[in-house]
Formats: sequence, structure tokens, C-alpha cells
Amino acid sequence: MQPVSENEIRASFVNCSKGEARRLTLPAGFADTPWSDLDFLGWRDPKAPDRGYVVTWREGQPVGIALRASSGARKSLLKSSICSVCVTPQSGSGITLLVAPRAGAAGRQGNSVGLYICADLACSLYVRGKKTTALARRFEESLSLEEQNERTVRNLRGFLDQVLAD
Repeated sequence: MQPVSENEIRASFVNCSKGEARRLTLPAGFADTPWSDLDFLGWRDPKAPDRGYVVTWREGQPVGIALRASSGARKSLLKSSICSVCVTPQSGSGITLLVAPRAGAAGRQGNSVGLYICADLACSLYVRGKKTTALARRFEESLSLEEQNERTVRNLRGFLDQVLAD
């Protein structure tokens, strides 16, 4: 992923107000972000743990989406699962349902979309083996690392398309 400045990040959000984007807490150690290891920048807000944020590139521009952890009953039943973005198996609370308000009028009407994703939003690091899960290993895959990274980007882009859909 290309480096993104703090101002670009705050201006990139498509599904929250400018005030909310201004108030969000950037990830700890933002200045030392390992951009070359990321397919997207994802983090949970340390001041509001039920909130998460994802910033990625779309058509040459950074696009950010605000997320909230679901409080639904299904989440509490989840014992083990696989991230729908990076296909990393996790246990316990390693996978969570995060919900994004839709952009535009649909979001203002309360419409949202959700996905099961790594709770810490560190999908890129799991795929590259820079971070491990409690299960300690990913599935053995026939896809190359580059193909796995492409799949991660494609899966996230599919979710972003849902957030942006009219």
C-alpha cells in the first residue's frame, strides 16, 4: 500500500461525518507504519474499542470506511472462524463481525453491511506471516503469496463496493 498522510486518512472517509473523521484516533505508532507490508491500513480505535477503521486505495485515491463491532447474538456464538477478507483461521475472539454504515443516502437511512474479519484488522500481516494467530499457523495454500495478497485486496474491495453501492 502507498503511504497515506494523517490528513489524507481523515479526508478519505465515505461513511461518517467530517467531524467523526476528525475525532478518530489514528493507530498507535502511525509514524512507523510498515506501508510495504500492508494491502490496506486497518485498526481498532483504542479510545473506542467497538470502532474500527479501514483505509485502502480505490481508483488512485485513499478511501476510508468506519466500522463498528456488532453486538449481535451470532457474535457471541462464534468459537472459531475464518476471516472473510484474508482467509486466516482464528479462534475465540480473533474474528469479529464488523458493520459499516453504507455511504450516502442509504447510510443516512440506517442501512449497513457487515463482514467477519480479523478483530485487529491486521489481515495483511497475517497473510505475510508477519503476525501469527493463537492457532499459530495459516492453511497450507497452493496460491503464491502475491496471489493471497491479491485475494485479500479483492475481498476487501468487494466489501467496499457494498458500502459504496447506491
